[in-house]
Amino acid sequence: MSRQSVARAHQKIQELSWEPAYHQPVSQYGTDYTFRKAQKKDPLKQVLRSYFPMQEEKDHRVYGAEDGAIRGNMFRQVQERWLEWQKLFLSIIPLPEISAARAMPLLFRNVPNPELHNGQAIQMIDEVRHSTIQQNLKRLYMQNYIDPAGFNSSLRNFQNDYCGTIGRQFAEGFITGDAITAASIYLTIVAETAFTNTLFVAMPAEAAANGDYLLPTVFHSVQSDESRHISNGYATLLMALADEENHQLLERDLRYAWWNNHRVVDAAIGTFIEYGTKDRRKDRESYAEMWRRWIYDDYYRSYLVPLEKYGLVIPHDLIEEAWNQIWNKGYVHEVAQFFATGWLANYWRIDPMTDKDFEWFEFKYPGWYNRYGKWWEEYNRLSRPNGHHPIVAEDVNYQYPHRCWTCMVPCLVREDMVMAEVDGQWRTYCHEECRWTDAEAFRPVYQGRQTPNMGQLIGNREWETLYHGWNWADVVSDMGFVRDDGNTLVAQPHLDLDPKKMWTLDHLRRMGPLQSPNVLLNEMSAAEREAFHANYIRGGPAGRPAPAQ
Repeated sequence: MSRQSVARAHQKIQELSWEPAYHQPVSQYGTDYTFRKAQKKDPLKQVLRSYFPMQEEKDHRVYGAEDGAIRGNMFRQVQERWLEWQKLFLSIIPLPEISAARAMPLLFRNVPNPELHNGQAIQMIDEVRHSTIQQNLKRLYMQNYIDPAGFNSSLRNFQNDYCGTIGRQFAEGFITGDAITAASIYLTIVAETAFTNTLFVAMPAEAAANGDYLLPTVFHSVQSDESRHISNGYATLLMALADEENHQLLERDLRYAWWNNHRVVDAAIGTFIEYGTKDRRKDRESYAEMWRRWIYDDYYRSYLVPLEKYGLVIPHDLIEEAWNQIWNKGYVHEVAQFFATGWLANYWRIDPMTDKDFEWFEFKYPGWYNRYGKWWEEYNRLSRPNGHHPIVAEDVNYQYPHRCWTCMVPCLVREDMVMAEVDGQWRTYCHEECRWTDAEAFRPVYQGRQTPNMGQLIGNREWETLYHGWNWADVVSDMGFVRDDGNTLVAQPHLDLDPKKMWTLDHLRRMGPLQSPNVLLNEMSAAEREAFHANYIRGGPAGRPAPAQ
């Protein structure tokens, strides 16, 4: 189909759209943005006549590769350490895809651009396709991998998991609150334009290095659709920029969207790439190096910075702080340590680090061993049951962290943790930016301006609060993370499937009850909270408690 005929077809499609004159439509998902001065253009015209054959060809390649993987015995060659972490990744990622599909109708009534509605409808189809091939990939892993436990239950269980709740809040950000904030700025301008680079390009490269060539096939097929989604977001952004009244909201939303994406995506993908791999070649890029190339250089410098010519204030400070978190403050390493600390409340097995891993980390992140090495040695020592508790209940010089109310990633960089009383409750935040998001940005009034369409961060946002006072065995049973024998845990702190070396509910019953840091914080007096905060921010790195004064 020639480019000229595509353009003519695209123009003809606009004649099929109309606004009904016989009633006043009710907007269920509103926005505080205005589009009175916007030029209504779609920079990347796409029509279904050319779209469907292209997608059909891509699906043929995906399913053909899956058939080849089975025939080629890929599942006897792939690294177990890698596939275990895919139990988490492939349980979470379909939800953001489906949330992205649901986000597109939010824009139909709020973005007055019939041209762009066509692109948004096609994006909705894209996102459903992505979720489908990703869930099919997980099903294939479940059917062929040596240990299917975890793959078989994660779709119904991840939302109440120790780690999975973080991914849930990330995905639901696409469909809650102000429609433009959620479905355009947060989803297309930041998540898809910036962070799919590490999500769908850098991570598949690591999968291939670990003997898994199915995930690259599926996710490169996904990433090839992102250019259209980026175009939808950019067109909406240009429309919003045309009205100066929107600049205040755009600057608010860019700060919120950037920071929340950094906190969640970098936490998850950084951990998968750095701690889920067995590839320790010295010339392989670390996640920090990938981030600097894919996000700092390609997104920030070539996409965000040019927006300044339109008079928009770019959050330079937050981009630099995100890099500071990754390179200087060990953010990814802190997250991986936290995931491993609570291994028993997950649904995958977390492999201990070895001397070869230590050597690679020290090469890529000088000083890593002094910060994290001794804790991982303790993790290895305590990985097989031998009369001791799981590491979360042992004295290994680690202070269990508070959760961030906003991004729900724990307050792991201790020096950055802040507290605030919001809506009558004391809350902890991993960084001042997350406090600002909850206490100032997500409010019905922002800097004196009425913003009734913004949502609020409410409910039980701390996983530990759901199980405060429970025995750990009852927690794991309630989540359903138990194998078919009714006693052995799905999760293990090692990869050995010898029943004699696996942890069971009986081992957990000897532990004390799970305690919610947020519940305990709200039970403190004002003086106790102040002393606690001062002590907490003196702690770390690697969760080390503050030294005694």
